[in-house]
Amino acid sequence: MYTSCSETEEKKPVADGIELDDDYYEFQTFDMADFGIDGYISLPDETANIGASTKPEVMQIESHLWQIDVGLNFTLHIEDMANLTDIIKEEKKDLASKKFFKVKYLVDKPDMIIYERTLVVSGTDKASKTVGKEHKSYHVFGQRKVNGIMYALESQEEGYNKTIIELMAKSIRSFKGKKSS
Repeated sequence: MYTSCSETEEKKPVADGIELDDDYYEFQTFDMADFGIDGYISLPDETANIGASTKPEVMQIESHLWQIDVGLNFTLHIEDMANLTDIIKEEKKDLASKKFFKVKYLVDKPDMIIYERTLVVSGTDKASKTVGKEHKSYHVFGQRKVNGIMYALESQEEGYNKTIIELMAKSIRSFKGKKSS
């Protein structure tokens, strides 16, 4: 039996069901220059099937903090961290200090973490049946250096489902400075 190259191409390794590939077919390149960042980020477009609008909305919350909304199901925060390094290490320390959540790293790289966060279930025998209900969410946190400035990029505190987090991880990986002409 003969197969074409496209049928035998391998995808990048999957870590705990998280797929990190370089296929940006369902993304649009977004210029951040109007918001004070001399760079580009790829964001999901309407074909990504996440209820995304065709036009991303960007709000500069503070001089060093932006929020990008693409529809109702995609909110990404970008924070200017100046010249700080090891932002991932600091985020992991912060996560370890939160005793109400159990964290399982699905992707653990020097420039990005993707993790599953589960609310720690602890109730008493006399508590109502609604106490101790397990709640699971997925989160992404990354760092990217753009034009000499380190940025932290992360999902919202409440998290999302795995599919949205995969899209956010791809957006984070795409965040780059403009090339000099």
